[in-house]
Amino acid sequence: MWARFRPDPFVVGLLLTVGIASVLPARGWAAPVVAFVADAAIVFLFFLHGAKLSRAAIVRGVTHWRLHLTVLAMTFAVFPLLGLALAALPAIDPDLATGVLFLSAAPSTVQSSVAFTAIAGGNVAGAVCAAALSNLLGVVVTPLLVTALIGGDGGAHVSGAAAVTIALQLVAPFAIGHAMRPWIGTWIEGRKRLVSYADRGAILMVVYAAFGAAVVEGLWQRTGPGEIALILGLSVVLLLVVLVISWVGSGWLGFAREDRIVVQFCGSKKSLAAGVPIAGVLFPAATVGFIILPLMVFHQVQLIACAWLARRYASRMSPPPAQKAD
Repeated sequence: MWARFRPDPFVVGLLLTVGIASVLPARGWAAPVVAFVADAAIVFLFFLHGAKLSRAAIVRGVTHWRLHLTVLAMTFAVFPLLGLALAALPAIDPDLATGVLFLSAAPSTVQSSVAFTAIAGGNVAGAVCAAALSNLLGVVVTPLLVTALIGGDGGAHVSGAAAVTIALQLVAPFAIGHAMRPWIGTWIEGRKRLVSYADRGAILMVVYAAFGAAVVEGLWQRTGPGEIALILGLSVVLLLVVLVISWVGSGWLGFAREDRIVVQFCGSKKSLAAGVPIAGVLFPAATVGFIILPLMVFHQVQLIACAWLARRYASRMSPPPAQKAD
């Protein structure tokens, strides 16, 4: 019984990382070293994503274009529109509004979207392709959306140098990893737990570097408990609205149950793994920690809520237990 109340280890690790970065941020000579390690972790992270995605999964999923367009519409159209509505609320200051808008423009996750789709009995191959396509397009679409939603006044710039950095840190490692899949794919698939630890460790390293730089610049002097509670409330409302729109909308479009699950889980997620490095490229180092704060909070809310939702869908599929004869 107590297992269902056990906190997710990654959530605990993320909270501990934020705590360590708040108390012991990298300063002086250590700051550029941590930044370099974080960049290397980003490259390794996207290399793993490229190596894990099979060519067969791409071929199976790419033909379901209506499903992918629907997921992309949820990720890069419905979310930004909702983000604009939330950012316009009187209670939100400009810095928090920038974080909310960045959250709304981030791409979907891959791992958790596929995992929850599998648990719920959805179209796993379609989820793999839809989530991966969102991540791939997000490298280009997210910076453009951020610039359109926030503009130069928000500190986001997609300059030539930023485009090169995105290509070198995100696109190139992904492409190289996928190209090397014939040689390393079997090895990676046989060590899923090790790869998962490396994946999450890279995210924690990036979060430590981003939050540490923000703490040095006075992040917690500008963010109080009331603002954290506001971000949590906005995240819950945003996720609830997106879950309802994705389920009702996919039903209205005539998708089967398996594909509706894909639209809901892939279309309601925002990727911390992809969002953090993109934010690091687009925004000044001193502001990244505050800008990704809404994304971090939303990430935890989506994990908890969608894990419960996936188990609920799975329970509806399970046959009722046989009754004992009297």
